[in-house]
Amino acid sequence: MEWENQTFNPDFILMGIFNYTPTHIFLFSLVLGIFTMALLANTLMVLVIYLDTRLHTPMYFLLSQLSLMDLMVICTTVPKMAHSYLSGRKSISVAGCEAQIFFYVSLFGAECFLLAVMAYDRYVAICYPLQYHSLMNWKLCGLLAASSWFLGAFDGIVELAATLSFSYCGSREIAQFFCDVPALLHLSCTDTSTFETLIFICCVVMLLLPLSLIIISYTRVIITVIRMSSGEGRHKAFTTCTSHLIVVGMYYGAAMFIYMRPNSNRSPTQDKMVSTFYTILTPMLNPLIYSLRNKDVAKAFSKVLGKRKFREQIG
Repeated sequence: MEWENQTFNPDFILMGIFNYTPTHIFLFSLVLGIFTMALLANTLMVLVIYLDTRLHTPMYFLLSQLSLMDLMVICTTVPKMAHSYLSGRKSISVAGCEAQIFFYVSLFGAECFLLAVMAYDRYVAICYPLQYHSLMNWKLCGLLAASSWFLGAFDGIVELAATLSFSYCGSREIAQFFCDVPALLHLSCTDTSTFETLIFICCVVMLLLPLSLIIISYTRVIITVIRMSSGEGRHKAFTTCTSHLIVVGMYYGAAMFIYMRPNSNRSPTQDKMVSTFYTILTPMLNPLIYSLRNKDVAKAFSKVLGKRKFREQIG
């Protein structure tokens, strides 16, 4: 690897997304507020699903895995961004950059596959309700969830290994608030065309294949729901599926915009805005969407918070 084979400081510089004007100070404060909400909401979601036995089903187990991934995503990017902004030190070590690339790409890939698994779970639950517990048993559910984590980590290792092989002999300024692979490619003095082709292939595998499975699953689900005779069952099925489809739309839309555009059409400003959306805003929205549109989760939230308030009163 050529990162350290330099006569100057090998650290990279994260240019970030904010300056120190009043408007940007307000926006930075807003991002910190969103980060705090996302941190609390996803932590609470994981705890509620773990503590409430009524939520010990494959659907909610997968939802807890999604919240855990969202929790790790925001902790991979936002703390470093906040530290750089508050301290004025924008540098990030090579090791720190490597860690961000691995965790970010791994979690990105894992969420892609997990969303497809969640779509399959809803497909089985709605289209084959009588066979649900045999078709989506705990062993299979755990295997599918573990596979999502493994495939994401594998993608992270592949992209990290390829990125490490490049020489960075020009500017060290990354036009992002974290070490993102597309932003790093602009700094390399090595021909990256082969790697860009690899990224495109990875995007097809990590984005388009899971998205195709999601579309097929929900096409079957919608057909089944329309044929339901029970209005209450139809409403419950639509509510659950709509929540998932909103999350899928936000996540895949932003990811495809970032990673499936040719470099000639890239704009650092657009990349920063979209990256901010799906690395900071989406992890906050996910637990809110699922908790507000799901009565079981909302009741579990109220139950856990009610117990806490009661303990504080008697304490």
